[in-house]
Amino acid sequence: MTSTVEGPGRQGPADFERVLTEADAAVASFDEDEKTLLKRVQHFLHEHPTAVPFIVLVTGILLFSALVGDRFFAPFNLSLVLQQVTIIGVVGIAQTLIILTAGIDLSVGAIMVLASIMMARSAVIWGVPVEIAFPLGLLVGTLCGFVNGALVTYMRLPPFIVTLGTWSIFGALVLWVSRSETIRQPDIAAEAPILQFTGTALSFGGARLTLGSILMILLAVVIWYILNRTPFGRHVYATGDDPEAARLAGINTDRTLLAVYSIAGFICAIGGWVLIGRIGAASPLAGQTANLDSITAVVIGGTSLFGGRGSIVGTLVGALIVGVFRNGLALYGLDNLWQEFAIGVLIIVAVTLDQWIRRISA
Repeated sequence: MTSTVEGPGRQGPADFERVLTEADAAVASFDEDEKTLLKRVQHFLHEHPTAVPFIVLVTGILLFSALVGDRFFAPFNLSLVLQQVTIIGVVGIAQTLIILTAGIDLSVGAIMVLASIMMARSAVIWGVPVEIAFPLGLLVGTLCGFVNGALVTYMRLPPFIVTLGTWSIFGALVLWVSRSETIRQPDIAAEAPILQFTGTALSFGGARLTLGSILMILLAVVIWYILNRTPFGRHVYATGDDPEAARLAGINTDRTLLAVYSIAGFICAIGGWVLIGRIGAASPLAGQTANLDSITAVVIGGTSLFGGRGSIVGTLVGALIVGVFRNGLALYGLDNLWQEFAIGVLIIVAVTLDQWIRRISA
C-alpha cells in the first residue's frame, strides 16, 4: 500500500492535479508580418525569372515603334532581327546550361568557329566526304566542351580561369587549322552545300525566315524539355543552386558538370553549322563577339550568374532584347557607339536586379 507524505515543501497528488487544471491552455502563436507590395513583387520575380525580360522586350518594342514608326514593324525588319540573333541564341543556349551550374564559359565562340572550320576545311580542302566532315565538326565541338568540363571537375579549377585559357587555345587552333584562310561561299556550295543548308530562307508575307532560326527554336525546345522534364535537368539546377547539398542528396555533381560542358560544346558546334549558313563561308575571323554576346543574352534573360535559377526561354528573350535594341537604335539613326552603350546599361541593370531579388527573396 502506497502512502503520500505531506508536509512543509511537499505536494500531494491533489495539488499536482489542481496545478494542471489551472494552467493556461492558450496555444503559442506567431505574428506574421503582412508582405508589402514591393516584397510581393520581389517574390514574384524570384519565382518567375523570365517576367522581367518579357517586360523589357515589350517595352523596347513599344518604344521603338513610337520612335521609328512603321519601319520597325515591317515584316522584313522583324525577320531580320530574328536572323541577327540566331547565332547569339544558339550559343546562348549552351551558355545557359553552364551558367545554371554557377559556371561560365568564355570559349563558346572559339568552339563554334573551330567546329565550323573543321566542317568546311575537311570537306572542301581535305576532300573528306561531307557525311564524315559534318559529324567531325560536331565531334570536335563536343570534345572541346569535354575538355572544359574535365578541367573544371577533375582538376577543381574555376570555370572562369579554365575557359579563359581554353579560349586562347581553341582560338590558336582555329588559326592553325584554317591557316588564316577563309573557305569561300562558292567553294562550299560546290563541294559541301549541306553546310550552307541552315542559311536557306523561307519567304512569306514580306518576311524572310531562315532554317537556322527555326533550328535555334527547335534546339531551345529540346533543351527546355531536358531541363524541366527530366532528372538530369533537376540535377543541373540542384548542382548550380548548392553543389554540396546536391552531393548529399545523392547527385553525382562531377558527372553532371562534365555532361553539361560536353552538351554545351555540341550545341556550339551546331552554332558553327548555323554560322556557315548565316555568312555562306567559313572564316576564322567570324563570331569574334559570340562569347560576350552569349553571356549578355543569358544575363539579360534573367538567368542568375550564381547558378540554380533561369531558363532557356529567358535566354531567347534576352537575345531578342539585344537584337531589338540594336535594330531600333540603328533605324533611329544612332551610331553603333550608343547601341553598345545601351546594351551595357541593360547588362548592369539585369545583374543589379538579380542581386536584389536573391538578397530579399532568400
